[in-house]
Amino acid sequence: MDFLKKLFNLPIKETQEIQRQEVKLSLDDLFVHNFIDKGGKFLYCQKQAEVKENIAKILIENNWKELFVRNDDLLKFINSKNIKTTKTNSKSLPFLTTCEHLISDHGDILFSSNQLKSTKLSELSENFIVFATTSQLVKNTGEGLTGIKTNAKNNLPTNISAVKNYSTQKNEDNFLNYGNSNTKNLYLLLLEDL
Repeated sequence: MDFLKKLFNLPIKETQEIQRQEVKLSLDDLFVHNFIDKGGKFLYCQKQAEVKENIAKILIENNWKELFVRNDDLLKFINSKNIKTTKTNSKSLPFLTTCEHLISDHGDILFSSNQLKSTKLSELSENFIVFATTSQLVKNTGEGLTGIKTNAKNNLPTNISAVKNYSTQKNEDNFLNYGNSNTKNLYLLLLEDL
């Protein structure tokens, strides 16, 4: 650093001021940074065909032959000749699902009964594959909860939970991670839709 100061003849005060400046990231950059920092595995997709390709690669990488899938819309991303799917929850099967929102300021993924039904996160597999779109990115948990309320109007979902850790780190105790102690291996497939 001293070499650069001498080279550019920068005063010490100006250099310290530059170091203190806060970096403002976009919602997607902030989310990805926080998500990966927590141990999540992130795959960006520009087209639906890339989502299908990436799911196939994840399944091969982990040697998974069967998936637990509740959302029929996700079946279009699976090669049904090679992979079996079931709608019956089994902790031993990876869970392919959607989510409500992606929380940028902490890298969390917000779910509700729309994805989980009445099942707690701890009752599901430790292996998750989550499909989301860039339009689901929100700044913080408050915006995520407001988004759920806005989207649901007269039929508010229950069982709102957030996956906050993607490794063996200990969870904090609060209402958004109740029963959320085992999600360790999480892949996020983010499709550009904006």
